[in-house]
Amino acid sequence: MASAKLEEAVEPRKKSNVKYASFCAILASMASIILGYDIGVMSGAALYIKKDLKITDVQLEILMGILNVYSLIGSFAAGRTSDWIGRRFTVVFAAAIFFAGSLLMGFAVNYAMLMAGRFVAGVGVGYAIMIAPVYTAEISPASARGFLTSFPEVFINIGILLGYVSNYAFARLPLYLGWRVMLGIGAVPSALLALMVFGMPESPRWLVMKGRLADAMAVLEKTSGTPEEAAERLADIKAAAGIPKDLDGDVVTVPKERNGERQVWKELILSPTPAIRRILLSAVGLHFFQQASGIDSVVLYSPRVFKSAGITDDNKLLGTTCAVGVTKTLFILVATFLLDKVGRRPLLLTSTGGMIISLIGLGTGLTVVGHHPDAKVPWAVALCLLSVLAYVSFFSIGLGPMTSVYTSEIFPLRVRALGFAVGVASNRVTSGVVSMTFLSLSKAITIGGSFFLYSGIAALAWVFFFSYLPETRGLTLEETGKLFGVEDTDVSGEENAAAKEKVVEMRTSQT
Repeated sequence: MASAKLEEAVEPRKKSNVKYASFCAILASMASIILGYDIGVMSGAALYIKKDLKITDVQLEILMGILNVYSLIGSFAAGRTSDWIGRRFTVVFAAAIFFAGSLLMGFAVNYAMLMAGRFVAGVGVGYAIMIAPVYTAEISPASARGFLTSFPEVFINIGILLGYVSNYAFARLPLYLGWRVMLGIGAVPSALLALMVFGMPESPRWLVMKGRLADAMAVLEKTSGTPEEAAERLADIKAAAGIPKDLDGDVVTVPKERNGERQVWKELILSPTPAIRRILLSAVGLHFFQQASGIDSVVLYSPRVFKSAGITDDNKLLGTTCAVGVTKTLFILVATFLLDKVGRRPLLLTSTGGMIISLIGLGTGLTVVGHHPDAKVPWAVALCLLSVLAYVSFFSIGLGPMTSVYTSEIFPLRVRALGFAVGVASNRVTSGVVSMTFLSLSKAITIGGSFFLYSGIAALAWVFFFSYLPETRGLTLEETGKLFGVEDTDVSGEENAAAKEKVVEMRTSQT
């Protein structure tokens, strides 16, 4: 009887604390809007930039994709910056940089100035896409981590949709003004983000890394279901940070050998253990295949794809593109509720399989339309439209959100920021290559052939995911490391045994 009353008393607190963690995750994940907005708005703005500045297709595809290359600077700098000033203020810093880049693009008078704006905005995007998932994973309890760490992808999709809507809303402005307003208005969400971030606490794992145990415990108590869970999470984080279990106090000294930047590079890149090497390969492979399967070609160049499919009116092109944005956003919302119920692997494999079929359908439709340039083939046009909608739906329900969710939870604490930065670097380089070569690739092997190529890459991705990525649902961040074989000598025998027992249960359920 007493135990039943205790459960009733704990349940409201648990729900309340998940709500608080959700609030923090939403605020941090809003940083991802700036990447999504840029992707969405450039898809339509490119039509008018090309006309106004009279640039070639090669210049246009470089303009579209170069931001991904520039974002590498921000991604790698964000790891060190977030370890130095904290996760929270790094989000503010990202917003400030993108704010400046948006204004520079909005007031650009020529191609060179526009490229300068893309450079500044790219650095801001690099910061944002690295820090939002890391913060969200570190603030979230294990029971809701999949749900909460999918938020950055949700906000990327919201940003893409806002970019598409901006295209449609400002398309009727004079040519010289329309695209500048589309790009410049991106400064607004950045300014709002910088102000709202001050309402969220610092990451408890970063606080522990700095020896601020009392502050970390205060945050954990607000984001955990019970005081016991908060204490258990703190003990796990202390062990991962190299702080002895019996060392307590409001502020403690963290062993320097675990805090050195050179040591982090050595553990992750220069001489990793087999377990760390597997984690790194998993993250890099996941990020690579997410972009190499062609998502940026569909999202960035959707007006061009639909034009190739036979839709020629600008308003209809932008309206159809908005439909893509709405579909993508709706399905990413569905994914957020399935991640912790269905698991990572089932969603990832189903998503990738659906993408393969959709890409084959899109390639077929575009090839048929290309073979009949002087006649409309209604069924092929319909196949193209349905295939694009199916592709973004399957992407959004699995591979889209899974990349940030999975990467943010598999790296051990001491290398998490750098590890995520390496994953993001792989993501951005691949995205840049895909977006800066799509127009040239389409001319070389036809636009239909391009999507057949992406379907082949997606098939390789399915094989990699099936054979290499284990399920991580329900594990704490520290237990996830042990799933990959990471051993932490700072964990006591009893704690290590308990963590290993849970990992064995997870492995058994997967087989």
